Amino acid sequence: MGRTRKPNVCRLLSRRALGCFSRDAGVVQRTNLGILRMLVCQESTKFKNVWTTHSKSPIAYERGRIYFDNYRCCVSSVASEPRKLYEMPKCSKSEKIEDALLWECPVGEVLPNPSDYKSSLIALTAHNWLLRISATTGKILEKIYLASYCKFRRYLSWDTPQEVIAVKSAQNKVSAVAREAGLQQSVLLYLAVFRVLPFSLIGILEINKKIFGNVTDATLSHGILIVMYSSGLVRLHNFQAITEQFMQQKLDLGCACRWGGTTGTVGEAPFGIPCNIKITDMPPLLFEVSSLENAFQIGGHPWHYIITPNKKKQKGVFHICALNDNSLAKNGIQEMECCSLESDWIYFHPDASGRIIHVGPNQVKVLKLNEIENSFQHQISEDFVILANREKNKNENLFTVTASGRVVKKHFNLLDDDPEQETFKIVDYEDELDLLSVVAVTQLDAEGKAHLDFHCNEYGTLLKSIPLVESWDVTYSHEVYFDRDLVLHIEQKPNRVFSCYVYQMVCDTGEEEENIDRRC
Repeated sequence: MGRTRKPNVCRLLSRRALGCFSRDAGVVQRTNLGILRMLVCQESTKFKNVWTTHSKSPIAYERGRIYFDNYRCCVSSVASEPRKLYEMPKCSKSEKIEDALLWECPVGEVLPNPSDYKSSLIALTAHNWLLRISATTGKILEKIYLASYCKFRRYLSWDTPQEVIAVKSAQNKVSAVAREAGLQQSVLLYLAVFRVLPFSLIGILEINKKIFGNVTDATLSHGILIVMYSSGLVRLHNFQAITEQFMQQKLDLGCACRWGGTTGTVGEAPFGIPCNIKITDMPPLLFEVSSLENAFQIGGHPWHYIITPNKKKQKGVFHICALNDNSLAKNGIQEMECCSLESDWIYFHPDASGRIIHVGPNQVKVLKLNEIENSFQHQISEDFVILANREKNKNENLFTVTASGRVVKKHFNLLDDDPEQETFKIVDYEDELDLLSVVAVTQLDAEGKAHLDFHCNEYGTLLKSIPLVESWDVTYSHEVYFDRDLVLHIEQKPNRVFSCYVYQMVCDTGEEEENIDRRC
C-alpha cells in the first residue's frame, strides 16, 4: 500500500489567510447561496402567498422578522408559515417603541456576556429610553436613559453599520409666545452617538444655529457630520475631529458624574446623559455643495457625488461630479426623457461596484463610471437598461362623434407613469443572491396588478417574474422586500390600515424532474 501523504500545514494556513481554503465557512456559504439563486430563478419554482395579515399600527420587516404593534410583537417569516417569536407586555403610549435597528453579532470579537453573541433589537422609546432587546425572546437586556432636556423621537440610524448608532432628537420649535417676545431657540437639535456591544457612549452633540447659521437639519453618516441649510447648501465635517476638539468631558455609562451642580449616574433616570460636545467655533470644513432640496449622495470608484442643481426647473436633472475637484464627469448630466407625475430617482448601486442606478417610470438604467484613457477624468456610460413592457407607440387615438355625425379623432399623449401602462415602482438589490428586484404595476380596469421581476445584476437579463395576487392601488404607500426565498409586501391604506402579504418559495420537484427526464 502507498503511504498517505500528509498535508503541508504551513501551506494550508497561508492559503486560508488568503481566503483560499476550500472548506472555509465563507466558501460553503457562497456555494449554498449560488444553489439557492438557481432554485429561485428556475422555471418550475413558484412563490406562494402563505400568509396575509392586517394591523392598525405600522408593520416593519428586518432579516426574517416581521414586527407589529410598534415592535412589541415579533413574527418569524423563516418557517414555511410565519410564527410568533414573542410578544412584549402591553405598555402606555408614552413608553411605546418609535424606531428600532437590528444588531447582529460581530465576527471575531470577544464580548462580555453570552447574550451578546445573539441578535438584538436596539430600540428607541417615546419617553427617551434606548433599549437593547433580545431578537428571539423580546427580553430587555440593557436600558439607557437619554435625557430630559430634549425629546429623542423616530430618528435612530447607523453611523457605521453594526458598529456605531446615532439617535437624533426632534427639532426644537419656538413657541408662539416666545416668538412674540422676540426669543429665539439657538439649539436646533441633539445627536446622541454610541458604540454598540458593549454599549459605550461617544457623546451627545448639539447643533447650534449661533455656530452653524440658518441650519435646517443635521445627521451623521460614516463618521461625517452632514449639516443642511434652507438655501440648499450641504456641508460636511469630520465628527471625530469635532469630538477631539469640542468634547467638554468624557462620560461613561453607569458611572457617577457631576454636571451643572447636579450629581447622578450617566444613562440612568432622571440624570440621563448631559450634552458633553458643545461646538464653540465653526469646525473645519471637509466639503460643501449646493443642491436642490439638499439631495446629495457620495459613491463610485473613485469617489463621485450626485446632486441636482439648486433651481426648481432643474428637478429631475442629475449631475455626477468627481469629489476631489468637483469636475463634471463626461456624460455626467443625466436626465430621463419622460413626462410623469412622479419624479425619477437615482442612487449609487448598493453592490459596491461603483455603478449608478437611475429609475424612471418605464426604464431602469444601470450606469458605470469609466476612466477616460490618458486622462484623469471619468465618463458615464450605460451598462444595461431594463425596459417596461409597453406598446412602442404611447400616442393614443380617441374617436368621438359630433351631433352632426362627423367622426373626430383626438390625438393626445399619455403620461409616462399613466397607471394603464406598466410602470416601475420599486427597484431593490438582493445582495446575497446578486439579483436586482423590480416591481412593475399596471392598472387593469378598477384595480392594479403588480409583478416582481428578478434580473441578473451583471447583465440585466430577466430571470424570473412573480405575480403578486393582491391588488395594487397606486395611491397607497407600498414596500416590497425580497430576502432569499421570501417576498414580503407591506401596504399602507387610508385611515392607518396596514396590510402584510408573505410569499414563500415553493419548488415543484415533480415538474422539474419531468423536465430533466425530457432533456435526458
